[in-house]
Amino acid sequence: MSIDRLQRMVADFAAEREWERFHTPKNLVMALMGEAGELSELFQWLTPEESAAVGTDPTLRGRVEDEVADVFIYLLRLADVLDIDLVGAVERKMQKNASRYRVELARGVATKYTEFGNNA
Repeated sequence: MSIDRLQRMVADFAAEREWERFHTPKNLVMALMGEAGELSELFQWLTPEESAAVGTDPTLRGRVEDEVADVFIYLLRLADVLDIDLVGAVERKMQKNASRYRVELARGVATKYTEFGNNA
């Protein structure tokens, strides 16, 4: 399913319930952050090994999938309300990231591009 089709599905869902007036950018960002917090909560006290194994626990995996979907739904709705082309935005951001995180500087390190010095 395409991004556009998903956005239409989410917009239709909101319209059928007459929720558009609540879907201001501010409210959508706040809802997005709330859902991201709920996703974070599922991982909060897990060890790195436990977090990597989430996919093998059907109950926890289902909860994680629900929260990931909630985050994505609010992101889709926010982009729709603000008329942001998500595919284009991601393509442009990946181009920026490619220039900021050049392979020869970033391979195998978790350093922010601003720490690469004058070579970045």
